[in-house]
Amino acid sequence: MTIDQVRLFLAERGFLDRLREFEQSTATVELAAEALGAAPDQIAKSLAFYRDDGAVLVVAAGTRRVDNRKFKDQFGVKARMLSAEDTERLTGNAPGGVCPFLTPDAVRVWLDVSLRDHETVYPAAGSPHSGVALSCAELEALVEPDGWCDVCKPLEAAT
Repeated sequence: MTIDQVRLFLAERGFLDRLREFEQSTATVELAAEALGAAPDQIAKSLAFYRDDGAVLVVAAGTRRVDNRKFKDQFGVKARMLSAEDTERLTGNAPGGVCPFLTPDAVRVWLDVSLRDHETVYPAAGSPHSGVALSCAELEALVEPDGWCDVCKPLEAAT
């Protein structure tokens, strides 16, 4: 998917004014937070994992990581992140710019409850130089996810 497709998608839904594009990279949580003037936890990062028939995308707060036990309990498979090549092939976006909306049919999107800690979150918009300011309700409406899940833990709790 291209940034032009995302622009059109957002424009059709009245959210084009929320799109922010930058010359500098927003490909990591830290870079995105700096560019957007947001807290790292407000960055809605898209974590892409393999599943038998495609991929599952978990959109989570920027300072969280997947808890393997919770992931397996939720999705019935071990959490295995997509390779860079498979991320682009399956989601239509390169790592660092994976957009949670306009995803191909083979990608199931879930929103992690960690996002609900913030009034505004910033998912990528299909390029590693973009972000969109949205409330969780707006993000949910645009993504039309399979549902909400609780599969993450804070980075500092990672073992």
